[in-house]
Amino acid sequence: MDLHLNGKTALVTGASRGIGLAVARALAAEGARVVAAARKPTPELEAAGVTPVAVDLTDPAGAERLMAEAVTELGGLDILVNNVGGGDSDVTGGFLALTDDRWAQMMDLNFFTGVRVTRAALPALLATRGAIVNVSSISARVPHGGPVAYAAAKAALTAFGKALAEEFGPRGVRVNTVSPGPVRTALWESPAGYGAGLAAAMGVPHTELLAGLPKSMGMLIDRLVEPDEVAALVAYLASPLAAATTGADHLVDGGAVKTA
Repeated sequence: MDLHLNGKTALVTGASRGIGLAVARALAAEGARVVAAARKPTPELEAAGVTPVAVDLTDPAGAERLMAEAVTELGGLDILVNNVGGGDSDVTGGFLALTDDRWAQMMDLNFFTGVRVTRAALPALLATRGAIVNVSSISARVPHGGPVAYAAAKAALTAFGKALAEEFGPRGVRVNTVSPGPVRTALWESPAGYGAGLAAAMGVPHTELLAGLPKSMGMLIDRLVEPDEVAALVAYLASPLAAATTGADHLVDGGAVKTA
């Protein structure tokens, strides 16, 4: 399907791997010119046909610097994908293990980075009547026992997207959210990721936890979600084909969330 993105300009954050890398690739494959931001650009990102920018978006000055580079490279901006997030690989100890500093770090990475980048990008997006897609999580809708700070930050991001849609929809900027379930990324599969830490905390082999994860999460498919499946929805929502879609939160979770 042609998403009519040829020649459009896009900025994707958190693009070094996983969902962000898949989104950058998907947009580029549709003909968009993409600036892809990451703390440390990976060889995979370098080879994706995009313009990588190394930036730490937890630095309050990072968003303005990123936008300056993106606008210089692209000449304007049609699409912003706020994907940067994570940091939950070491929070399997539950609520009482989280210090104020760790709460602040999780909120900064998963929520305030999106706030800052959006603030910096909105003048350019208003000029093009562009689109924003925020990547949240089903944890925002169905928080589990952990990681609680991650779930709270993603819930804030989801609410942020709806509020932006209300304010800027009448001015031509569409804002939508994509909330994935468990995705086959390093978060779950890496020996140093959240999945491995959770398996250790539960006293089960990592491979056993991954094999049983779809069922334990209530998914109606027998596998994890693929990054490309999330990226396909992000690209569609960013495209003119979704011109009547705004203020929505779309699940890509294999049926894990049972409520509307």
